[in-house]
Amino acid sequence: MKRTLAASRSLTIFTSAAVLAFATTSGATDWVEKSDEYTTVILKAQSEFQPEGASGLGLTEFDDQISDLGPNLFERTTAVDRELIALTEQWLQTAENPKVIQDLNILQQALQDGIESAALNNEYMLPYYNLPQTLFFGFRALLDPRTDPARYPAALQRLAKYTGRAEGYEPITELAKARTSERFDQPGLLGPYQGQLERDLGNVERFSGGLKQLFEASGLEGYEQDLDLLIEQLNGYAEWLKTEMMPRARQDHRLPAEVYADNLKNFGVRDTPEQLIRAAQFGFQEIKSQMRSLARQIAAQRGWENGELMHVMKELKKEQIPEDKILEVYMDRLAAIEAMIVEHDIITLPDRDASIRLATEAESSAIPAPFMSPPQLIGNTGQYGEFVLVQKNPSMGEDSQMDDWNHDSVTWALTVHEARPGHEMQFAALVENGTSLARTTYAFNSANVEGWGLYSEAIMMEHLPLEGQLFTLLARLQRAGRMFMDPMVNLGLMSPEEVTDFMVNQIGLSKAMASSEADRYAFLAPGQATSYYYGYRNLQRLRTEVEMTLGDRFNQRKYHDFILEQGLLPPELLRQAVLEDFVPAQ
Repeated sequence: MKRTLAASRSLTIFTSAAVLAFATTSGATDWVEKSDEYTTVILKAQSEFQPEGASGLGLTEFDDQISDLGPNLFERTTAVDRELIALTEQWLQTAENPKVIQDLNILQQALQDGIESAALNNEYMLPYYNLPQTLFFGFRALLDPRTDPARYPAALQRLAKYTGRAEGYEPITELAKARTSERFDQPGLLGPYQGQLERDLGNVERFSGGLKQLFEASGLEGYEQDLDLLIEQLNGYAEWLKTEMMPRARQDHRLPAEVYADNLKNFGVRDTPEQLIRAAQFGFQEIKSQMRSLARQIAAQRGWENGELMHVMKELKKEQIPEDKILEVYMDRLAAIEAMIVEHDIITLPDRDASIRLATEAESSAIPAPFMSPPQLIGNTGQYGEFVLVQKNPSMGEDSQMDDWNHDSVTWALTVHEARPGHEMQFAALVENGTSLARTTYAFNSANVEGWGLYSEAIMMEHLPLEGQLFTLLARLQRAGRMFMDPMVNLGLMSPEEVTDFMVNQIGLSKAMASSEADRYAFLAPGQATSYYYGYRNLQRLRTEVEMTLGDRFNQRKYHDFILEQGLLPPELLRQAVLEDFVPAQ
């Protein structure tokens, strides 16, 4: 595969020119501009290995490039990251602005974390590539209706490179086979979990169909031959996985303890699994007691004799919204929530509408729960995030339909979390406030992002109808459950089947949603589910500290605006910014 930055070309040649360029820009007063200069060097160097991600962020020069799966990939990426760390050390010696120094520390920590993660995966795990899903999401970002259509033709060049029809390129499927098979004889390496591999193979056709839909909707011409070839190659790759990888798949879903702990760190969770379990089990019971009280109030209000929590939730979930009305209802909820935000002076709303849409089947297969599709963060020309509604998990066949997101009571909490004042405003702030690239890309982790979503539910809860309050607490209960069940699954203290039963019987989720959750803990994203409640607790602790300091001078709108203006700072840096910048200014 062609490379513009490989082992044969020293990174020093690239960066020395960059450092010289920065040295000649003395007197710059905009710290964000200075920070972005540094971050762009890091981002572009790393993006030579995974350009599709950089393209999704908005670096258009990478639109037609594809991932490097050439030989010695681990050694080459690690060497580049080590040189980049040395470069950040040089920059730190001359940086003066405290925020630039913060960003350089963010970059350095991210690089070091990446090196450690790569080393652990190289030591323990057999390389495995879920190419159909990866390629679908790469093309989806490039051919997104929010993307400038002038960028679409690059998808044709990318397509030709994936198939190996472009001069100098090999089929991506053959490269993936080579990177995996070259380590078959390495003793002790763990293959993918069998359940994951079976699920991924079952989704090949869905992602192939999703690719066809993307190209058909793009208006591009001349893609058919290459796309047909790529789909044929992906089908061949799936057959190879069945023959070569399935016998090497592991029967136990659990990861090595070191790999799971590293997952937690990369999701922004710094506690041990045991600490997470203890804290979340306590929180779970606290939340459930509040829910029981609300359930009795709702039952009395509606004239129901049975006020038991699970009965009340079951009855409320029967109030399903017709599929052709679901978007209309969610938009109505958004309007009502925005009115509450203004009335109670909770946060400053933007002067534009939020976007909500239904998920495609391919998206639902990969992400079987409602989610936020972030906007382009670099070179943004007005694109904003989309709240994407998922109604089923196609991977589950006949049991795919969920009743968790389409009933009236849940619409309040879900709209708050994914739209406003949750993720939609969070990502919009990254664009509108001119947040530095270090904070939008390298400080980005699940705890920072999802903690705000859950915190948003908490600050809106008191203004919602009782039914909305109950399912806001249900969302919090589920997140607390995640924070002890995810590590318990990966410590062997709970089986995925026990998780499914617990979430159906003790939390009230549908079988489809509960099974999706169990898969998430076991193999889809081990560790990620702990980040919601973990990040939420960090934000609640910080707010308590600020309220204790400011007393009557505390203004929640100013406080929330300030939090979003900081970008995705790690908890310790966010606390520093709040206490050193926000509190003294009040």
